[in-house]
Amino acid sequence: MSDARSTRVRSPRTETDDAATADRAGSAERAATTDRPVSADESPATETVGPTEAAATTEETGDRETCPECGGRTRVDGAERVCADCGLVVEADRIDHGPEWRSFDDDDANPKRTGAPLTRSRHDRGLSTEIGRSTKVKGRKRRRLARMRTQHNRAQISTKRDRNKVYAYTEIRRLTGALELPDSVRDAACALFDSAQDESLLRGRSLEGFAAACVYVACRTADVARTVGEVCAEAKATEDEHQAAFDAMNRELGLPIAPSGPAEYLPRFASDLGCDPAVERRAGELAERAVEEGIANGRNPVGVAAACLYTAARELDAECTQREAADVAGVTPVTVRRTYVDLTEE
Repeated sequence: MSDARSTRVRSPRTETDDAATADRAGSAERAATTDRPVSADESPATETVGPTEAAATTEETGDRETCPECGGRTRVDGAERVCADCGLVVEADRIDHGPEWRSFDDDDANPKRTGAPLTRSRHDRGLSTEIGRSTKVKGRKRRRLARMRTQHNRAQISTKRDRNKVYAYTEIRRLTGALELPDSVRDAACALFDSAQDESLLRGRSLEGFAAACVYVACRTADVARTVGEVCAEAKATEDEHQAAFDAMNRELGLPIAPSGPAEYLPRFASDLGCDPAVERRAGELAERAVEEGIANGRNPVGVAAACLYTAARELDAECTQREAADVAGVTPVTVRRTYVDLTEE
């Protein structure tokens, strides 16, 4: 029986891998041959590895992933993890944490699949569905979509409670935009209106007054200096309606607000007057002294803040008149002058 010859052909890549493996094996044998035995006098020092070093070593080992075929190091190439020695693709599909750019529109106007984020400034938290518009729809189909859109908008507000909430939220968003308040204040005001509605405080009172009171309370809790006059000047409610809503919420909800101090209004007034930082710092010291000595007791904190700025400007030879300080704070020059006299008395 004749010997059968092998028909398997070795590829150049296989020969290269075998040569690399033989070189590594030869290097290991030479290193083992050149090692000399350690004598008793030269006993190796035992190193103690702490938990922190052991954890760091484990993390480094986990980062350096090895190839399952040849045991070589892997590297990231685009969206693939490839072995640097043999070229094996270890991972081909990596997780993409970005948005899904997918569109279901006919005109490909908005490629994002996700919608707007959740928000407290809408009665449905921003989870409602809207029927969009398209210029490619004509004739009967366009009129049918218009009727569907109208019925859909009516179905979103099914009860009077939701209708009041939509109206109040719209007023709160308008107020926060007119007063240039941050979104956190807007969301806090909407949450406060929800609490007032849950306690049935809206009966017999103005919705505009509750919207203004919620914005004012949200500003007070967030340490954003806004006076009642400033809020009511932009609101559709009067100061009496605002005061009635504020008293009801303060009595039934127990609002966590303390009396405002003159120091809360100093940064905004100093910015409006264009004062230097040194003047603002000196005005802060005067405001603290006015509170400690009882000068601010029974007085409008807005007028005290304006008087502190005027006094600091006089001490540091800055340009600021009583009229300018009074106009920024919304008080009369007489109010600023009286507090200035009390601050300058020895």
